[in-house]
Amino acid sequence: MALPVETFFLHPDAEGTLQQQIQQMIAQGILTGRFGTGEKLPSTRSLARHLGISRITVTIAYTELLANDYLTSKGRSGYYVSENAPAPPRFTPAENTPDAVDWARAIGQRFSGGVTPVKPQDWGKYRYPFIYGQADPSLFDHANWRLCALQALGQRDFTALTTDYYDQDDPKLIEFIARHSLPRRGISARPEQILITLGAQNALWLTAQVLLTQRRRAALEDPCYPALRDILTQSRCHVSPVQVDQEGLIPDAIPDDTDVIFTTPSHQCPTTATMPMARRRALLDRARDLDALIVEDDYEFEMSFLKSPSPSLKSLDQDGRVIYVGSFSKSLFPGLRLGYLVGSEPFIREARALRASVLRHPPGHIQRTAAYFLSLGHYDALVRRMSNTLHGRRTVMEDAIKANGLQIAGRGAYGGSSFWMRAPDHICTGDLAIRLRAKSVLIEPGAPFFNGDAPPQNYYRLAYSSIPSTQIAAGIAHVAHEIHRMG
Repeated sequence: MALPVETFFLHPDAEGTLQQQIQQMIAQGILTGRFGTGEKLPSTRSLARHLGISRITVTIAYTELLANDYLTSKGRSGYYVSENAPAPPRFTPAENTPDAVDWARAIGQRFSGGVTPVKPQDWGKYRYPFIYGQADPSLFDHANWRLCALQALGQRDFTALTTDYYDQDDPKLIEFIARHSLPRRGISARPEQILITLGAQNALWLTAQVLLTQRRRAALEDPCYPALRDILTQSRCHVSPVQVDQEGLIPDAIPDDTDVIFTTPSHQCPTTATMPMARRRALLDRARDLDALIVEDDYEFEMSFLKSPSPSLKSLDQDGRVIYVGSFSKSLFPGLRLGYLVGSEPFIREARALRASVLRHPPGHIQRTAAYFLSLGHYDALVRRMSNTLHGRRTVMEDAIKANGLQIAGRGAYGGSSFWMRAPDHICTGDLAIRLRAKSVLIEPGAPFFNGDAPPQNYYRLAYSSIPSTQIAAGIAHVAHEIHRMG
């Protein structure tokens, strides 16, 4: 029996090349049982005409499916579903019966229920995505990243790719961080003092697990990175929110019994405040007086396109009490999930052991690909291109915000990729976000960034890392219009 050509179509949201989409379409049809053994596929000519694509594309896709035994060829008769093709699973779905387990009692510790902002998975479909931390595909160097990935897959690097590092990391990536990334922040570290993590958030989790107990106290900024607050809550330590001002965390406001201080001095999250040198030294002095440790999250320091960033706290530390958190997720792409910890050897030794017991190490292929991308100069070129683009977008944002009479509550002195905004006191930006989404505008309400049961409702964040300059003015106008309507 021949399969009608009308049953074949390319999904508009499908990913990959046309050849890959055709392979996936046919393979899924076989695996789901829609295409049975021995059924004839449309000819390459008819399928190409039906889909409006090149015949050679269909021919190559068929050839790949033939090589993988999904299809078989019968001379000039055409292509058929192979008898050796993977058979669809045969089972009767189990009835959905209620569990006999009382999960409310069985769950010993809850990790759900946090207030970390959730971004729509389809954010790229919105015309005005003022959301933070997403990559702009138009800026990323796909070609060179692909070449680096292929190089990492080569025979020369086969051992590095397949070896179980257990608790170690790719030496090439460690070497680049030690010789290139850290010196830019004034930091000198040996390989034994560096640990690769699955992004900055994983680094913060490892740090909290190693340093904090139920008897210890952690100080964090208010407002702060919401995921950090969730991490500290899960550690069951005592948590003290410390207010920030235009210069970041206030050292004198840190409680006297604090054991660990978490801070984002170079680019406070979310206010974007930059801590001046005098306060950095005051914070180090305060930590020394308390005999407390400092965890410095130095995210986004690469995006300092206005002027050079301030020295890191770690570079000023003479006591070994600063633990440094870095990440490539903002400068490359968030799905990469590569970050790193820098600290004294006793701390890194424990963090390494904990990482090994949970996930051993980040995937070797990802580490080696990143190492090549960084060491071959592609990373620096990408950062320069991103910085220039973000600088231009920031200028457009400032002009649009001023023209529409919106209030900026915080802007990065060195650059960055977002503005911290304040709406009139009576405006709930959670409701504002819902109204704007209907107009294809995405903003981030500010309430989740604050601590306490009654956070301010009138703050919000506008990011420009993922929105083209040409869309900014119209998007800002929509924001201003909705705020005016809610007033």
